[in-house]
Amino acid sequence: MKKTKLLMGALVCGILLASCGSNGNSSSSEDSGKVNTENTDKKESNVELGALGEFPIVKEKITMTMMGPGVGIAEWKDMPALQTMAEKTNIEFDYITPPMADFATKLNLAFASGDIPDVLFGTDGNNLTPAMEMDYGSQGILVPIEGYIDEHMPNLKKVLDEDPSIRKSITTPDGHIYTLPMVSRGATAIWPRGPLWYNGEWLEALDVKELPKTTDEFYDLLVRFRDEDPNGNGKKDEIPMLDVKMDSTRPWLLGAFGLTNREIEEIDGKVVYAPITDNYKEYVTFMNKLYSEKLIDQEVYSQSDEQKKAKGQNNQLGLFPDWFSFFTTGKPESEAVTDPMFYPLTSEINPDRIAPGSTRLGRATFAVTKNNPSPEAALRWVDYFYSEEGSDLINSGPEGALWEYAENDKGEQVRIYTEGVNLDNTEESRAKVTPAYGIPVPQLGQEKSEPILKDANQEVDTKFQDFIEAETLEKVTPFAKVTFPLLYLTNEESEKVRDVATDLKTYVEQMEAKFITGVEPIENWDKYVKTIEGMGVKDYIQVHQEAYDRWASAE
Repeated sequence: MKKTKLLMGALVCGILLASCGSNGNSSSSEDSGKVNTENTDKKESNVELGALGEFPIVKEKITMTMMGPGVGIAEWKDMPALQTMAEKTNIEFDYITPPMADFATKLNLAFASGDIPDVLFGTDGNNLTPAMEMDYGSQGILVPIEGYIDEHMPNLKKVLDEDPSIRKSITTPDGHIYTLPMVSRGATAIWPRGPLWYNGEWLEALDVKELPKTTDEFYDLLVRFRDEDPNGNGKKDEIPMLDVKMDSTRPWLLGAFGLTNREIEEIDGKVVYAPITDNYKEYVTFMNKLYSEKLIDQEVYSQSDEQKKAKGQNNQLGLFPDWFSFFTTGKPESEAVTDPMFYPLTSEINPDRIAPGSTRLGRATFAVTKNNPSPEAALRWVDYFYSEEGSDLINSGPEGALWEYAENDKGEQVRIYTEGVNLDNTEESRAKVTPAYGIPVPQLGQEKSEPILKDANQEVDTKFQDFIEAETLEKVTPFAKVTFPLLYLTNEESEKVRDVATDLKTYVEQMEAKFITGVEPIENWDKYVKTIEGMGVKDYIQVHQEAYDRWASAE
């Protein structure tokens, strides 16, 4: 059961990454540099609302249309979570749910035709892009939301007041908020991707009492992994460190050199392009040393994720990335508590420990359109999901659908799965109860949720979850740094950097692999930097500096 809960957390992290996209950048038609807290374009509505914070939301039943991506397991109209919301609120929806694979196309067609539904739900920055937010917002097709928050959205207002950076990150340069976010909380929400894990059996075999804290200590341990037969099979088949194209490992190791990713990065208010810094040069130099001494898997740039996992299940890996170590090793979850999380390293160029951190935010999960008969009612409806009670409903459904209360032998009321739920695949059953499955939804993710048990007297083993939280709080949270805030670019800025961004990404990706594998000697570093400078990186940095300054100064 706990495995399911943690899997859900990993999926949310993945969704957040996908929805944030390319540094969270976007387009807009204007640039005020200020957050406008007053909405001058409120739509008049004849719908009579109930008391704020109480149900029903509207006194007389109304119907709206809602569009969102369907995952194909159940129709939204049949989902108990949404049916319960209709009963509570007096707001019913007619659902338009194209398959996820076709959703972006169908959404674009809806905007182009003008036949846009009243509400968009479960969208993200890939299908309702930042450019679309600004374009359709400036045209009046998407309703500005910021002016409704104080009066109609007490739960979201609390979230924004507690973390002002969220308001800044969902406010476009023209001063409006056109979409609402998924805000993720809980220990693992700080992960930008799956961490690195050491093979606990190998550490025990080598009598390693303390994890490496510096790059020198890290190198020494990898050498021992390579040379001292920690898997005990008498063969020299150990792979000290492994990844697929270094994409998952890079952010965690870059921290040793004062960076958190291979892209635009903000450091003490200054925007830099990491791949041309001396810090990055030291990183690729160090990685080349590891690769040349076969401390990194020699198939790192050619293998698939399936091949990586096969090596893990064959006990050949000393350090590897994944959401949880047992995803790679194939060991039972209960045994994964012996695989410690990577501890951030320091180096001669960087004495401070740094770990990459997530923004814990996914934009564009909810929007109100000009066709909506009552934006106030729609926003009160979605505001419920930013409360603990509402978040639980949208994630687990109402009592009697996926779960029900039962009394255990101690006389305590606990949640158990209802009859008919496939206990071997509870997520499939959950996907029939709520749309919050495989898509980001507007909500405040909870720190912890009440577990659902297979039977009332099931002993809940929190050992693995406690382990994950403790490792994160020790090795990520104190050192976490967001590479670059989630923000918007203006139309002009976006046009200016779009092609440059693509060219830079392609070139740097190729050159990193060449530097690490030795195909390109590090002696050619200056030539590499000059090539990047010739691609327009100075203007690229300047655009992002101006966007960052605008974001940082917003109130």
